[in-house]
Amino acid sequence: MPSIFHFAFNVTDLDAARHFYGGVLGCREGRSTQTWVDFDFFGHQISLHLGTPFATAPTGVVGQHKVPMPHFGIILLLPEWQTLAERLRQAQTAFVLAPQVRFEGEPGEQWTMFFRDPFGNPIEVKGFRSVEAIYAT
Repeated sequence: MPSIFHFAFNVTDLDAARHFYGGVLGCREGRSTQTWVDFDFFGHQISLHLGTPFATAPTGVVGQHKVPMPHFGIILLLPEWQTLAERLRQAQTAFVLAPQVRFEGEPGEQWTMFFRDPFGNPIEVKGFRSVEAIYAT
């Protein structure tokens, strides 16, 4: 079995979480109780618990952009990334950083987008042409 990452964090409304993570992002719902719900987040497990979301601030500097820290996300191959970017546009997602390419023509060239879930939790989705490009230097 490959390693599967698990991340648990707080949200304030499980129904709104189901709409966003299940409906907008297309994540399959797993087990749940009255106080939490699990999702298959692109092959990894996230557990959304009722509570106060973590505080974030735009303190990460990548190129010319400040990005929210802390944040979490996923890396996809470029065709999947493009499909998700279009899905988010269709859902009228308010992007912190709109879908774009960075480090173009350089090792580690990547596509990125930042957005927040309905509770303010920042998410980054990166796209690469190949798995080998992820750690290119």
